[in-house]
Amino acid sequence: MGLTLTEKILKNHLVDGEFIKGSEIGIKIDQTLTQDATGTMAYLEFEAIGIPRVKTERSVAYIDHNTLQNGFENADDHRFIGSVAKKHGICFSRPGNGICHQVHLERFGIPGKTLIGSDSHTPTGGGIGMIAIGAGGLDVAVAMGGGAYYITYPKIVKVTLTGKLSPWVAAKDVILEVLKRMTVKGGVGKVIEYGGEGVKTLTVPERATITNMGAELGATTSIFPSDDVTLAFLKAQNRAEVWTELKADDDAVYDEEIHIDLSSVVPMAACPHSPDNVKTVAEIGRLKIDQVCIGSCTNSSFIDMMKVATILKGRTVHPSVSLSIAPGSKQVLNMLASNGALADMIDAGARILESACGPCIGMGQSPNSGGVSLRTFNRNFEGRSGTKDGQIYLVSPEMAAISAIKGYLTDPRELGNMPEFHLPHQFKINDNMVEPPADEKDMDGIETLRGPNIQPYPVTSPLLDDIACKVSLKVGDNITTDHIMPAGAKILPLRSNIPAISMHCFTVCDEDFPKRAKQLGISIIVGGSNYGQGSSREHAALAPLYLGIKAVVVKSFARIHRANLINAGILPLTFVNEADYDRIGQGDDVVLENLRADIESGKSELTLINRSNGEEIPVLCELTGRTRDIILAGGLLDYTRLSLTSDAGKN
Repeated sequence: MGLTLTEKILKNHLVDGEFIKGSEIGIKIDQTLTQDATGTMAYLEFEAIGIPRVKTERSVAYIDHNTLQNGFENADDHRFIGSVAKKHGICFSRPGNGICHQVHLERFGIPGKTLIGSDSHTPTGGGIGMIAIGAGGLDVAVAMGGGAYYITYPKIVKVTLTGKLSPWVAAKDVILEVLKRMTVKGGVGKVIEYGGEGVKTLTVPERATITNMGAELGATTSIFPSDDVTLAFLKAQNRAEVWTELKADDDAVYDEEIHIDLSSVVPMAACPHSPDNVKTVAEIGRLKIDQVCIGSCTNSSFIDMMKVATILKGRTVHPSVSLSIAPGSKQVLNMLASNGALADMIDAGARILESACGPCIGMGQSPNSGGVSLRTFNRNFEGRSGTKDGQIYLVSPEMAAISAIKGYLTDPRELGNMPEFHLPHQFKINDNMVEPPADEKDMDGIETLRGPNIQPYPVTSPLLDDIACKVSLKVGDNITTDHIMPAGAKILPLRSNIPAISMHCFTVCDEDFPKRAKQLGISIIVGGSNYGQGSSREHAALAPLYLGIKAVVVKSFARIHRANLINAGILPLTFVNEADYDRIGQGDDVVLENLRADIESGKSELTLINRSNGEEIPVLCELTGRTRDIILAGGLLDYTRLSLTSDAGKN
């Protein structure tokens, strides 16, 4: 029996565990990336571990999220990250160099390597055949220190692509089709592996769009084979030497299979307020729009921008529409400026933003009240745009551009014949905005620069013998990390200050939650299914930790958030019977008795007693030997310190 591409790379990097579906495995990590919204905390955690220099083949710190410097906080964080990077062996991508996933794909990604990043859209790297996984900052810190990264050995879904996309139909429409079929919960515990003859018709940027937005499936990651198309891309980036041909064996066995005829895919949009609320343009109809935003790590490549510029050339943005465009990297922006495409965008009336995440993370360009905004982004969760009642539709760059001209949602096939778009044979290469680290012999002389907004990791403690407390909050299904720990220009600058940012925790659901949780001292949260979907931001675990949350009881968890809760020492519990969700309410007094003893013994089914109504509710605490030890220690940081102390004692 042959191996899938996923299995080949994972087996080549296996350092702990066995290849048994559903079991925990540890893999060696070749590369890491961070961005500034999560990076400050990740590097504080790396410092706390106490390892002087990173042990990965390549680690890169990007500045791309908190680039709006409307106070000292973001600038201080950037300065801190730059100094930590120089001191500890990390490349530093300066503000203006571009979005982490776009730049990493262009300049650092290598087929067959493993990459984890403190950003949920790290699977973009799957577009060139990497196992690239989004993770919490603490997991990234451990990997930088040489530790393994642990995942559940995934199910592998094969998506067989046949045919070829019709003119003006985009890779964005392909991933929207996958989301329509699988939903935002359908990829949990799975890797999505693309194959079939249709793969050859997709460029690397198109593949990266698909793997990028595979994060919205809840998948561990997504991956394409590394083939002649991959080689052509790497040659154009002057990196042909890192190419390796990688593909699944012909007789590989998959857990599930999906077939998509690319020629049958039509232009689509994800409607408010979920990436899987997908409809065709025909189903939506003639929708008047107020705003269009083009960019993000999903659709900001050179070829995306050239399609947009071609559509805009000689036309004018509709007077009722605000159009903004953010090229994904300095490389892309430079090439657009050199070939005249940037002038075509400006002439049409587009507002050119810096090469950064910008509106996608809520940094500016919020739509008007109740405004309809078409975005080439990957998420349209309620309020994420910065406008609570904003109506956000996720679309392709082609659809976004023609709609900006027309003033309403428009099928790009109305443009008629499509010119041929080709990747350049040679990209413009200039890595002058990537600062290399200091030599190891010089690192002791580098000062780490800290501003007053940078506060230490929250205080942790070993698991309690019993938890007796109140339910401080009860929420419903599909709670995202944007609900738990909002982004945006007002809150993102506080990412390095857990005490300050915790005051915004869950305020989009309940403005009184932070104050109530602090007053209670310790408490638990109750939630529905797919709790914690969305970004990798570990602040959605660290802020609750600071506010005294000891356990979260839900119907089901999103993968990364559950891992982040464990890393923070917060107990992740699921209802044995989902109907029991209705037997517990906000404000109820609850208790988990003999908790530490039960966890130590490996017991997986616990009893949550609701003392307010006398109900005894069975809950599952499914931990492996390693994650059990992490919870008992009080979190991954404590566990890692103990492990290092133990290893030092043995030596």
